[in-house]
Amino acid sequence: MPASRSSLARRTLVAATALPLLTLAACGYGSESKDTSSEQKVAAGAEKIDGLDSVKIGYFGNLTHGTALVGVQKGFFQKALGATKASYSTFNAGPSEIEALNAGSIDIGWIGPSPAINGYTKSDGKSLRIIGGSASGGVKLVVNPAKIKSVADVKGKKIATPQLGNTQDVAFLNWIAEQGWKVDAQSGKGDVSVVRTDNKVTPDAYKSGSIDGAWVPEPTASKLVAEGAKVLLDEASLWPDKKFVITNIIVSQKFLTEHPKAVEAVLKASVDTNKWINANPDAAKAAANAQLKIDSGKALPANVLDPAWSSIQFTDDPLAATLNTEAEHAVKAGLLSKPKLDGIYDLTLLNKVLKAEGATEVADAGLGVK
Repeated sequence: MPASRSSLARRTLVAATALPLLTLAACGYGSESKDTSSEQKVAAGAEKIDGLDSVKIGYFGNLTHGTALVGVQKGFFQKALGATKASYSTFNAGPSEIEALNAGSIDIGWIGPSPAINGYTKSDGKSLRIIGGSASGGVKLVVNPAKIKSVADVKGKKIATPQLGNTQDVAFLNWIAEQGWKVDAQSGKGDVSVVRTDNKVTPDAYKSGSIDGAWVPEPTASKLVAEGAKVLLDEASLWPDKKFVITNIIVSQKFLTEHPKAVEAVLKASVDTNKWINANPDAAKAAANAQLKIDSGKALPANVLDPAWSSIQFTDDPLAATLNTEAEHAVKAGLLSKPKLDGIYDLTLLNKVLKAEGATEVADAGLGVK
């Protein structure tokens, strides 16, 4: 490609202050939530944490939320919370999860970078904190190999993204600009036709020939590959160290202030879950798929699950510098007024857990609470 490694690393992200549609989540599967609470055994003699009857945890039914999927399936959260019930809700998009957090319907959630920034900036920094990382990667440009054989062939083609202004949409717009091509961000018209298509229908759009490819998260990318598409680009290759945030852990500031012990317990469960995932990749993949089946009624077939799972890295590090870079490039794209992100992170409890585990503590890129 003609751009340098450093310039290619530039990704953009749009927050809701720019356009109404920009509140849509990175994975954009809709806006409904459903309770997935399950009766899990509580250890004999276990006590409630902070006197709480329950801690309400939200996540997407998506492989990039694999920490949550596995943590629920294997009981890591319930174990850490003792006699306090771990209650779960799944969401199809970021705005509904942010609304649930603001309303107190959930206390802690797994969510993508775009809605986390949106929720923070829309509330003038009062609604949430990012308290940990969960996953990196899992985003690809997949194309029809009969029409697109190289990067140059993308010009003039119809490429889907999940939604106007969502994380992948702006990343693709930025990548287009890096190639020296011109596209109107609002209409999607230009040297490349950017077709905003919900991930649920993108595979059908590809099969019908109405799009020539898509810049999408997993498992949508691997679903397209199962339909004959080829991976032209893994977004991770555009980032330093091939890492960029795709999923964070957020908490309401009210809950964090009032129940730090419960938050610490959930973070301990998340760290334990990621450790188990990385030590047992095949069993973890199966556990995530089993929870997907419970949550959605349908498991992923192996030809979709295997490549999708292998492209995601599970990490406790929120990769704060990459979130900051995404926000900066959203501003550069003219789709976001410069956001005030100071204080969006509070990694105090996560670093406490990591230190106790003998693991390396993580940084907030200067965006932590003072």
